[in-house]
Amino acid sequence: MGLSRVPRFIPRRPSLERFRRQLASVDAMPQLCLLGILAGILTGTVMVVFRLLLEFGALFFIPGDNPEAFETLSPAFRAALPLVAVTLIGIWLWPQPSRALKMGIGHVIERLAYHQGKMPLRNWINQWWVGVISVIGGLSAGREGPAIHLGSAASSWIGSRLRLPHNSLRVLVACGTAAGISASFNTPIAGVIFAMEVVMMEYTIAGFLPVILAATMGALVSWAVYGAEPAFSVPPLQLNSLLDLPWIVLTALVVGMLAGGFVRLSRGHPAIVRIPFALRLAIIGLLTGAVAWWYPQVQGIGYDSLEQMLNGPMALDVLLVLAVGKLALTGLCMAGGVPVGVIGPMLVSGAAVGAVMGMIGGTLLPSVVTTPDLYAVLGMAAMMGAALQAPLAALLALLELTRNSAIMLPGMLAVVVAVLTARQLCRCQGFFLSSLNQQGLHPLQQPLMQALSRVAVPAVMERNLVRTPRVIDHDRAKALLDSKPTWLVIIQEGKDKPPLAMKAAHLARVLHDDAWLAEHEQIDLEEVPGQRLDLAPVHLEATLSEAYDTLNESGLDALYVEHTTAPMIRKISGIITREAIENYYRRKR
Repeated sequence: MGLSRVPRFIPRRPSLERFRRQLASVDAMPQLCLLGILAGILTGTVMVVFRLLLEFGALFFIPGDNPEAFETLSPAFRAALPLVAVTLIGIWLWPQPSRALKMGIGHVIERLAYHQGKMPLRNWINQWWVGVISVIGGLSAGREGPAIHLGSAASSWIGSRLRLPHNSLRVLVACGTAAGISASFNTPIAGVIFAMEVVMMEYTIAGFLPVILAATMGALVSWAVYGAEPAFSVPPLQLNSLLDLPWIVLTALVVGMLAGGFVRLSRGHPAIVRIPFALRLAIIGLLTGAVAWWYPQVQGIGYDSLEQMLNGPMALDVLLVLAVGKLALTGLCMAGGVPVGVIGPMLVSGAAVGAVMGMIGGTLLPSVVTTPDLYAVLGMAAMMGAALQAPLAALLALLELTRNSAIMLPGMLAVVVAVLTARQLCRCQGFFLSSLNQQGLHPLQQPLMQALSRVAVPAVMERNLVRTPRVIDHDRAKALLDSKPTWLVIIQEGKDKPPLAMKAAHLARVLHDDAWLAEHEQIDLEEVPGQRLDLAPVHLEATLSEAYDTLNESGLDALYVEHTTAPMIRKISGIITREAIENYYRRKR
């Protein structure tokens, strides 16, 4: 008696083409999570390299190799540094077109909303130069905006290099954003919420999981080089008395007003825009240098000053300059066309406003303001929430930076009051949205287009089709139907004529009509009774929102999906109709 052969399980070999098809679906969470891990590692590495470049630049002129130690320089030298910085930035950017000058988080949001997350290489290179020069050159600038742009573009490059569907590029950009914030502050949770609240402007499970993994990996890469401590240390604080709450509300009102003023200043008044670019740069350099002559604390990111005011007393005049002067200089840089990072300076100025209010309250109303040291921490979170209109990201940054849940209650009150003040009294839509709206861009999409942007064309298109010339004989017609296609794609004569689509059932019907066949020795598919659809092309990597836009722009009801199989060779992969897109949306609601 012979042994029966047991069939072996042979796993399917990995295929990049299959991976792309899986990513086209909204439910491709395992694949997106893998991309999130890759994006987090790459972004964390980019962030470490960026910080190393800052430290390397400080080697040449700042004692102690600390890019924040401008106080150790002579007044004349530190006042001259901003002029050198704007000169280097101007020489680099002057010959380039205006589209190449867009950088930072606002640029990331624009590319995500209008260009499927594809990031130009020239802008990415410019961000390295401007990001490094602005910080070590003594301008009031942060490193988080450049980090997010650099990380998001690097993550998007993964998808572009692998020719992944555009819906996965959106997730990769969010992963780069979260990992950039996470690696910069060592705050992975705040990075996740910042990416979803400020950049993606939506919350979905499929989006959250890869973004969480990216933030985790970004933090781990940063920890491996710089340790697990936050960007600056915060002493243990708590609210000792409810009597502080009215003063906290007043502090948040002041912070909200300053945040709204900062956003308005950063937009740039038309009178500023009309000034020649070189003169604008000179004004920025001169004003920054003039303030830095007496108050070097306004230069760079300011985390050293932030740590000092959180852990001990600081002179009132220095606090006032940091509260108003640093915020104004940062806004002036943005208004003048120098795209510096703004999150770090926001935190420093917010903390300074809170420290001033805590000092005033502790002096005038000692029985009411019982914890004046707490106000600097609350001001920091309130400024971030109000200027960005991102309350959740600000609160989670507060929690992770302080590692102290005891201050969350007053923190929530301060952030909400500051956000409402900036939004209602100052008509502030948020720093990044305001800058985009000023350019006539509106990245807040309609719910339909948001839902369709999460899915790529391959998830919905009909693949069961055959290509055919317009005129065929009876045998060729029967052969076409042997594979039981759903659609016939009719290739018309002439390169300028788009193909037509016809249901294969219409051809099958006439092949069973002997009288019709007797009258037609050759079958002209344009004469076959039935509906034919004019087609326009859409790329295989496109999202359903791109396909829907193409349908609306062309006035058609169907598209043929094409992709490049070899240089100059395009293949039709499927048919997608307006009805299929709308049915998909209704089914997934």
